[in-house]
Amino acid sequence: MSIRLSLADLTPPRKPRVVPPDSGGTLDIQLTPQEDRLCTLLDQFTNDLKEKRPDLPHVECRIAGGWVRDKLLGGDSNDIDIALSSMMGIAFAELFVPFIEERGLEVRNVTKIARNPEQSKHLETCKATLMGLEIDFVNLRSEEYAVDSRIPTKVEFGTPSQDAMRRDITVNALFYNVHTRSVEDYTGKGLDDLRKGVARTPLPPRETFLDDPLRVLRCIRFASRFGFELEPSLKESVREKDVKDGLVSKISRDRVGEELDKMLKGRDPLHSLQLVEELGVHDEIFYLAPSAKPSGPLAPRKTSVIAATLIAALLSREFKSPLPELHEQLTSHAIADLGTRRRLYLAAALTPFRDVSCPEKKKPIPASEVVIREGVKLGNQNKYLSGVPLLLQAHTILSRPTEEALSDPEHRVATGLLLRDKHISNTLTEAHWSASALFCLVQDLVNLWNLESDTLDLAAASEVIELYNGLAKKVEELELEDAILAPPMLDGKEVCALLGMKPGVWMSNALAKVVEWQLGHPTGTKEECGEFIKEEVKGGRLVVRDVKKSSAEEGGKKKKVKA
Repeated sequence: MSIRLSLADLTPPRKPRVVPPDSGGTLDIQLTPQEDRLCTLLDQFTNDLKEKRPDLPHVECRIAGGWVRDKLLGGDSNDIDIALSSMMGIAFAELFVPFIEERGLEVRNVTKIARNPEQSKHLETCKATLMGLEIDFVNLRSEEYAVDSRIPTKVEFGTPSQDAMRRDITVNALFYNVHTRSVEDYTGKGLDDLRKGVARTPLPPRETFLDDPLRVLRCIRFASRFGFELEPSLKESVREKDVKDGLVSKISRDRVGEELDKMLKGRDPLHSLQLVEELGVHDEIFYLAPSAKPSGPLAPRKTSVIAATLIAALLSREFKSPLPELHEQLTSHAIADLGTRRRLYLAAALTPFRDVSCPEKKKPIPASEVVIREGVKLGNQNKYLSGVPLLLQAHTILSRPTEEALSDPEHRVATGLLLRDKHISNTLTEAHWSASALFCLVQDLVNLWNLESDTLDLAAASEVIELYNGLAKKVEELELEDAILAPPMLDGKEVCALLGMKPGVWMSNALAKVVEWQLGHPTGTKEECGEFIKEEVKGGRLVVRDVKKSSAEEGGKKKKVKA
């Protein structure tokens, strides 16, 4: 009887939950000397302002949000938001900076941040650098929203409680009062949620998400970052149709991409993608507009988390999966390179789009490219746009690499040319043959996955894995590792000089001949390669003249004769 593996069998243990340091049941913030000095200066300044400027309302200063959370969890943060009770950030900074400078401290990079609602900057604020700390001066505020937009229709000065309630989750709604040197929890749940590892919205989750659906993505990101559990009613609200619709209609795709990129860069991208699948928001995040006219239906969305789980299982050093061990050549590059791992996880998330294309003006392009370019607008940071679609396309070239596929008598040449294909190895997209082979293996295993029973046949999977292990052994035996990425032994200028020709379209064939020769002659020299190229031209196996233009083209370019 065959052994069948479930996702649970292949899922590495989740990253441990980030917990506050043990301090006898209380949650305390330990300030660095710079943070302590900043709090002292803020307290002194507000007292000085109260005395010297009675025309101004008394200002209270609180450190808000992520800094408080991270400090309570025992971490550090140089990014500090100073929330002001009764003054705009710019007006406060204009008075605070001279006060600081009078005391011999340098304040650098004082910058006004203009209002930009699309980037969640609903009011003008001010940034500055003091004692190595990046400081944002903002005001406490309350917000009101329209039904069809995540941009507030009304922003006013608010109380600490109002400001806390407008935030995404309770652990991000904590304040540190610089005057009393104490943590303030106006939601009444933030500190307890931090202890228990719960992601919970301050207001009812439906209200929170309808006001700003971007908070759905932030909940996913923070849950995976800290290993927190999403509160049950929060999960139920995300699955509601109007909340999911808001993810498409109310959020700019750039903001979706920003949150997705942070998930991919986070400590547990697999957990992020598991939550995306569990909450049923794959289509809303990896959005492909109907106007893109996909060539066919997408594969089941579950394939995204299956692929991501397989990547995590195969790359994990701590988790021993029931699958056969992979050859070290297939995993070493991805384990060592963060950018490669991020591209692998994004490609896994886009597995449902693998065999789908969309029409463009000249020719169809992969649907995954449209999603990256338009759906999440990640662009080419980390080679996402140029590299990930190639990863998905590589599967059609490298799937199940058998001896038959490499049947050329010169195995070194055949294997080298296969792995030098631009979809598999590409310095411009930072694609490494081993990562491409690993991803193709994952896609072959996804194809073997029985979606009805949600299991994988171990024997069939082992057979496929051994094919890829065989490929890696061949690369090792033939000493191809460096040759796969090596440039042509003779470059274009050298080939032109060798043959006494001007550059032209013929050069691509000539350089291909150079690469083929150097793969077959690993100890060969440039001179020997040059002689080979001359012989190829002499024997008519390499044509070095460009195709003549048609008479119509030639006629169109004749110079006009002056009358």
